[in-house]
Amino acid sequence: MSTKSKAKGTKAETEVVRYLRQWWPAAERRALSGNKDKGDVAGIPGVVVEVKAAATQQLTAWKRETEQERINAAALTGVLVVKRPRKPVKEWDAYLPVEQIEDKLDVDGGVEWVRMDLALAAALLLTLGH
Repeated sequence: MSTKSKAKGTKAETEVVRYLRQWWPAAERRALSGNKDKGDVAGIPGVVVEVKAAATQQLTAWKRETEQERINAAALTGVLVVKRPRKPVKEWDAYLPVEQIEDKLDVDGGVEWVRMDLALAAALLLTLGH
């Protein structure tokens, strides 16, 4: 990863943390931990947050990474946040696996992940008791 890409990712993670601190004051960027990574944001009990700010979207790989990090952290819920250019952080895309939230949503079969903005994802996490 180039220095420019790393700086872009750090900036995006910081923006997400600042936004989430409205509800979870302990939210903070998590230090890198190699192949046992536990996501980019710590401080939300039971939740792993992975943040991506790449120009080219690789949703399948990112979802797989988010799920592995959720497992590594022994968390109940994993959230993938993808930066949307020229949009405020609350409007960035947030993806959650349906199986982790299906009791709160009426989703047709065959859907594995749902996409919403980060504002709605934060409200859903609060509803789930996180």
